Amino acid sequence: MQPTSIYPVIQSMRVAETAAFYTQYFGFYPTFESTWYISLRHTTAEHYELAIVDYTHSSVPTVAQQPTTGLILNMEVGDVDAVYEQLITHAALPLLRELSHEAWGQRHFITADPNGVLIDVITTIAPSQEFSAHYTG
Repeated sequence: MQPTSIYPVIQSMRVAETAAFYTQYFGFYPTFESTWYISLRHTTAEHYELAIVDYTHSSVPTVAQQPTTGLILNMEVGDVDAVYEQLITHAALPLLRELSHEAWGQRHFITADPNGVLIDVITTIAPSQEFSAHYTG
C-alpha cells in the first residue's frame, strides 16, 4: 500500500469551535467545511492535515461514536519558547505540562484543544548520553 495522505480525525460535538481553535492558534485553514466535518490544512506545508468530525454522524461506525480521548498531537516547532509565549502567556490556552527539558531530546509544553485533545508543542534538543543510544537514525 502506498498512502497518498495520512492525518488524524478528531471526533467531536464541537466541530466548528475545534476547527476555529486550530485555525486561530496553530495556523491551519479549512479546505472543506460542513456542519458535521471540517478538513484543515496547515498554511506552511500542504502535507500537514487535520480533520474534525461530529462523532454522532452516520459516517462514524455506531460502535465508535464517542468523542476522541487519549490522543496527543505532537507539533514540532523551531522555537518552543516563542510559541509558549504566544499560546500560554498571551492567548491563555490551558497549560497541562509546564515548559521543560526532557532527557530524551525535547523541550516542550502541553496544552489542550476544546475537546481535551492534548497538544504537545516541541522543539528538538540534544538528548542525554543515556537516550542517545536509543535513536536509530
